[in-house]
Amino acid sequence: MPKMIVSIDGVVIREVLLTKDRATLGRRPYNDIVIDNLAVSGEHALLQMAGNQVYLEDLNSTNGTYVNGKAIKKQLLQNGDNIEVGKYQIKFIDDAEKQGPDKSISVKSSTPEPTSSFTSQEPTNFSTLPGQAAIRVLSGAAAGREVTLTKVVTTIGKPGIAIAAISRRNNGFVIHHVEGTDIPALNGNLIGAEPVSLKNGDLIGLAGTQMQFVES
Repeated sequence: MPKMIVSIDGVVIREVLLTKDRATLGRRPYNDIVIDNLAVSGEHALLQMAGNQVYLEDLNSTNGTYVNGKAIKKQLLQNGDNIEVGKYQIKFIDDAEKQGPDKSISVKSSTPEPTSSFTSQEPTNFSTLPGQAAIRVLSGAAAGREVTLTKVVTTIGKPGIAIAAISRRNNGFVIHHVEGTDIPALNGNLIGAEPVSLKNGDLIGLAGTQMQFVES
């Protein structure tokens, strides 16, 4: 099923699974993909699914919609296309289009699928989950930025290079490698697909960027 990976300054902030025939992208909260930034129009773009194909249409936005660096009005998306909306980058991923071993990526984990966390479905017994936590970026262009871990699963990293997922569990937070050839490290030790527990102050190295897990 196709999905959109939203990032800014190389840091993944959201991952959205396209489950509807029509999905809107924009600044206003009623959109299916909300990007709260003044460079993004209230109703910026429309995603339409027709069978196995996904079309992206610009809704006469102020700053335009770009695919692979070119302004578009309406375009059929291909797996791996890079969409630019304001300062945000959105990578279009369609597993059905992937061919060959180097493009075949599967997520096998006992934790929930990363995409499920961005459908606003929080656990019923949310009070049993751990307290507030965040990822603080220590190096790179996004140094100083903090990503608050408010979802059940939050993905971080650079699409096509390395993506890791941080999951909230009743007894704390865990991290595991999702995709990419660059293996993330926790306090200098490489981690794989098996979840590894996080504790306050842990250092995460991912795609050349140093981050810190901070728990309040």
